[in-house]
Amino acid sequence: MAITIEQVEHIAKLARLELDRAELERMARELGAILEYIEQLRQLDTSEVEPTAHVLDLAGVVRADQVRPSLPAERVLEAAPDQGERHFRVPRILG
Repeated sequence: MAITIEQVEHIAKLARLELDRAELERMARELGAILEYIEQLRQLDTSEVEPTAHVLDLAGVVRADQVRPSLPAERVLEAAPDQGERHFRVPRILG
């Protein structure tokens, strides 16, 4: 499946990426190859394959939560370039 340079530009804009012309062309080829592979996978008969969340049979892989002491907020904030009252201040990114 072919993907156009305009589609790659749109995706790059959404991802806030600045790509030059050579990078746009390379990404179009690579994304096109990925979409072609996905199309091949869609043609496989998976009706007999049981849905899974993971390829390995995993059970109990999450450890139990344990309450442990943490660093004091004041010490953590010492390295912050901008801090408020017990929190980090970061630049606003949403209107």
